[in-house]
Amino acid sequence: MAESKRVCIVGSGNWGSAIAKIVGKNAKEFPHFEERVTMYVYEEMVDGKKLTEIINETHENVRYLPGHKLPPNVVAVPDVVEAAKDADILIFVVPHQFIKTLCKQMAGKIKATAVGISLIKGFDIAEGGGIELISHIINKLLNIPVSVLMGANLAHEVADEKFCETTIGCRDKALGPIFRDLIQTDYFRVVVVDDVEAVEMCGALKNIVACGAGFVDGMDSGDNTKAAVIRLGLMEMIKFGQVFYPGTKLSTFFESCGVADLITSCYGGRNRRVSEAFVKANKTIKELEAEMLNGQKLQGPITAEEVNHMLKAKGMEDRFPLFTAIHKICTGEIQPKNLVDCIRHHPEHIKCKL
Repeated sequence: MAESKRVCIVGSGNWGSAIAKIVGKNAKEFPHFEERVTMYVYEEMVDGKKLTEIINETHENVRYLPGHKLPPNVVAVPDVVEAAKDADILIFVVPHQFIKTLCKQMAGKIKATAVGISLIKGFDIAEGGGIELISHIINKLLNIPVSVLMGANLAHEVADEKFCETTIGCRDKALGPIFRDLIQTDYFRVVVVDDVEAVEMCGALKNIVACGAGFVDGMDSGDNTKAAVIRLGLMEMIKFGQVFYPGTKLSTFFESCGVADLITSCYGGRNRRVSEAFVKANKTIKELEAEMLNGQKLQGPITAEEVNHMLKAKGMEDRFPLFTAIHKICTGEIQPKNLVDCIRHHPEHIKCKL
């Protein structure tokens, strides 16, 4: 019988903790996983006590997922190398701006046979221009194969065990079922596809569109305008895939990672919520992030900046007017009230589809 696989979760925010709840339970139930699951926790002091100690004693992440018990076999570890060194499966779920630093700490100190799965939504600026997928960064820095998981998965709803779907992008036909066993439950259903880049790209780009939906909500522009922003956002997501990641499948955009995640983010996610507040309050996005997110990071404005960096370098801003307008609003170049003017003559409106 094959040796049971050891699992490490790299990250412990609200999404990381919600996934830890699932992974800990499944690791205990399936014989092909080792029961003990390590979870890297960035050490913080909470009411004079270390967060890792609180998690290991109370089995609750009181900082980022209060009110939800983690399985007792999930062990919080404050050192990422110590948490990851013996793992066969590494689940990455940290804000994307921290992934390079963590991977550099882990490089050469994990199993050569380890595999990764990234739940991180975002891009990074590539050396020499352009953008780079987070899974590619992990692969390059750690020299391990990396799959991805993206979907309409608001962390608090997953933690509450409300039914949802998710999408795993994995090219390895033997590995896909292992990831599914580790992550699927009766309320968290998994579809595995092989279109890895499209799955990951959807998870990043939808955060930009969610900011646009938030701006619309903040201006009380109505559901029709919001629906237009969502539709145009989906079209720009598809076009982005066609232009920058040739070979992406249109069907992937209709999985949970695509249209479903886009819809839920535009109605319930943190990017929408903070963007709405940005319109109504005389405060910067950074100030609102600090006030509203309990230490969590906002991904939409950062991703919009990274995407704009690439579009500007390629002279393609006019082909993606919604992405461009949202970036300019986030950076203060234009006002939220100008959003509709920026998309009024969208390329989608010029086409005659007869």
